[in-house]
Amino acid sequence: MTPSSDIAFSPSVKAVQQRRGSRAGYAKMEGKGGFATSIDASLAAFIAKQRSFYLATVNADGQPYIQHRGGPAGFLRVLDEKTLGFADFSGNRQYISTGNLADNAKATLFLMDYANRMRVKIWGTARAVANDPALTAALFPDGYKARAEQAIVFTVEAWDSNCPQHIPQMFFAEDVAAMVERFERRIAELEAENARLRAVPSAPPVTLPS
Repeated sequence: MTPSSDIAFSPSVKAVQQRRGSRAGYAKMEGKGGFATSIDASLAAFIAKQRSFYLATVNADGQPYIQHRGGPAGFLRVLDEKTLGFADFSGNRQYISTGNLADNAKATLFLMDYANRMRVKIWGTARAVANDPALTAALFPDGYKARAEQAIVFTVEAWDSNCPQHIPQMFFAEDVAAMVERFERRIAELEAENARLRAVPSAPPVTLPS
């Protein structure tokens, strides 16, 4: 059987791996089937925390394009072990990804967790669903201030995670602000406690009989 990692490891890629000494290690992985092909519990948990990802598509001429997608945590939804979906929010109205998917359904999702220095790549196919308002509404995050023009449904063929090497550690501004607020609140509590203790009169010194 063809290993699932062949979705990324073309003959040209394998030739480079052979020349540079990594082919043997990846061949062992291929012997076990290659990349994971279904969304397991660990991947689902990782996806549920993401507030940002990148969608890669390619047009009919082979020109690649990468589009950033952002929203509240969990806006990329796991629909089943093979399917992801998200509400496609209105942006600059260039519709490059939508047009590319009309010509070529192949797509890749790239999920970055900068705080924990983790990344996940998901290969598969995607389609834009513009005529199903019920699906779009079901994928729309509760209370999010945006307008969805359609839904994007992604069928997973394979996925892989990468080591943290060279990933810069970065944090969302709102997370940092919440942490600073907690520290400031705790500092205020300690300062109030310190002031209270300082205000308590000290006991007079005890004179011991000679």
